[in-house]
Amino acid sequence: MPQILIAGCGYVGQATADLFHAAGWPVEGWTHSAESAARLSAKPYPVHAVDIANKAQVGARAGTFDAIIHCASSGGGDADAYCQIYLNGARNLLDRFVGTKLLFTSSTSVYAQRDGSWVTEESETKPPRKTGRILLQTENFVLAHDGIVARLAGIYGPKRSALLTKFLSGTAIIDPENDRFLNQIHRADIAAALFLLLDRPSPPREIYNAVDDQPILQNECYRWLAEKLNRPVPPFGKPKGQPKRGASNKRVSNAKLRRLGWIPRYPTFAEAMEKSILSSFAEAIQGKPR
Repeated sequence: MPQILIAGCGYVGQATADLFHAAGWPVEGWTHSAESAARLSAKPYPVHAVDIANKAQVGARAGTFDAIIHCASSGGGDADAYCQIYLNGARNLLDRFVGTKLLFTSSTSVYAQRDGSWVTEESETKPPRKTGRILLQTENFVLAHDGIVARLAGIYGPKRSALLTKFLSGTAIIDPENDRFLNQIHRADIAAALFLLLDRPSPPREIYNAVDDQPILQNECYRWLAEKLNRPVPPFGKPKGQPKRGASNKRVSNAKLRRLGWIPRYPTFAEAMEKSILSSFAEAIQGKPR
């Protein structure tokens, strides 16, 4: 079986490594710190502390791999952190493992459309933020080295949902004058997509959007949660600051990925909430006054 390196064994990386391991692939995981590696010591595959932004650390690693998934996180850092983790990390990996197929997990935040239009992998990418431009630079570097790019929508899953967290904490706000579409994807569906992209003979150099089937307007999302949890609808107002993914408003298409045979387990936000998310937030939900 081909051997795979998961460079960034975090929230998405762990689920992806678990899936490849279950399919019989020899897996090795890397994580940024020794503490994180220790927490993952019970995994049925080795996990090592390697900072991919550190050229010396990457260069010192032994072994060969048939494929690498670069899914390390910037930890919400600034442009410098993006440059170090994403661009320099990709360079260091390809310098050390010359000729190895690299799959880079980018972001749909590279699309800056603001008119609610549908976007595909061929749509214009002009992110206003420097962080988005660094993602594009990394994408181009990976593609130039015969790699693959998966542009991930907003990630959620068990014990993680920014929207639900805001709703439960009372910090959610509905802006009636500036509603926007949200594009999301469940962690399990990301792992399945990454597996599909690499579990093919000679996977081509391509870009794929990884997103569920149904973009949802932010106010509809909060209203659904209010009804489902029997709580008040969030107040109307203007949010403070800019959203993490910028002020874009678009609907991201997953048609290209679906044509490969990818079928999301959680095709909509509502289905994921019902089947996977709400139960993992049960204690938080019960602990909040209604």
